[in-house]
Amino acid sequence: MPVRPLPVLLTSALALALTALPLAGTASARPAPSSSCSAQAIEAATPDGPDVKALCAALAGLPDQDATAALIRVGGKGSWQGSAGVRDMRTGAPVIENARFRAGSTTKIVTSAIVLQLAAEGRISLDGTVQQYLPGLLTKDFPPIAVRQLLNFTSGLRPGASLGDTTEEMYPHRFETLTPAEVVAASVAKGPDPEYAPGERQDYGNIHYTVLGMLIEKVTGDSYAHQAAVRIFRPLGMRHTSFPDGPDPRVHGPHNRGYEWLDGKLVDVTDWNMSDRWAAGDMISTTADLERLLVGVFKGRVVPEPQLKEMFAVPKAVDATMAAPFTPFELNGRTVWAKTGSRPGYHTVVAATRDLSRSVVYSVNSTDARGDGEAIARRFAFPAFNR
Repeated sequence: MPVRPLPVLLTSALALALTALPLAGTASARPAPSSSCSAQAIEAATPDGPDVKALCAALAGLPDQDATAALIRVGGKGSWQGSAGVRDMRTGAPVIENARFRAGSTTKIVTSAIVLQLAAEGRISLDGTVQQYLPGLLTKDFPPIAVRQLLNFTSGLRPGASLGDTTEEMYPHRFETLTPAEVVAASVAKGPDPEYAPGERQDYGNIHYTVLGMLIEKVTGDSYAHQAAVRIFRPLGMRHTSFPDGPDPRVHGPHNRGYEWLDGKLVDVTDWNMSDRWAAGDMISTTADLERLLVGVFKGRVVPEPQLKEMFAVPKAVDATMAAPFTPFELNGRTVWAKTGSRPGYHTVVAATRDLSRSVVYSVNSTDARGDGEAIARRFAFPAFNR
């Protein structure tokens, strides 16, 4: 499929303007700070709530070299919301607080929840195999791979086809379509992991959840997107969450545009065909909807026990650090379970203590969204758990 004409790059003058933003302070480029960050709001913050001062400091000065906009939503004891930046670098229009964005790999929360629902309904077994539910997908070279091993990234499947490993490599191909079937076929062609059997080593990657998307469609006889809507989005009231219509590259509805530094220039990367990420990372959502998802999952409204424990069970495997799909972190004496998501121009985090005494959801329009995610989280998420 031929590549469509590239959108016009931001002019060098605009790039220089962004470089100067920390000193410029113009009204068009620097919208007024959120009322959540007023001196009165910071002063009124409760001692046992989130660190509002640090959260406001994270938002101060946007847009800057690292991000053009940010939306932060803190829940639990001491709820708080803040936003800053611009929705469009060309006009300097202020950030949209309820904007939709590409949620990246937080999609895996939805996929794992559907699979665990199917297990609770007795329609699949987590100990059942890919070979059982998707006959013919794998060659005879592959040992049995359990559904649970797909969920916790220990399946041994190797990465599938992609349109590049970096944003720079992917950008020229951003309107091309790579189907999930093509992604999986390329993985299968590489054969099984030559060193570790399924279940022995954890290797995070989209391939596991791409196969789970196929399994969901096979078992239900329905599309993955429709199953996500009827099982997750509608029951939780996630009215602004959806999947693109196939290769549609647009983010429909109100959204803040995403930008990345490519070859020294700030480039608009908002329009992008993400269909190859599918059940592993194609979701579009809002911070309010992702908070609904987080609370619904943690409270057992989405996945019943005993299946829910799978979402917090880190396997005993080489290199294992995450469950299906949350990863535990220790922050200021608390165990926080988190999932990140990144697509060009957009970096997302959902995180909470298991008892939901504190949660945070953010969307940051990072200019290096697939780069140092920890640095972004330290700036925009960690303050929520400072105290």
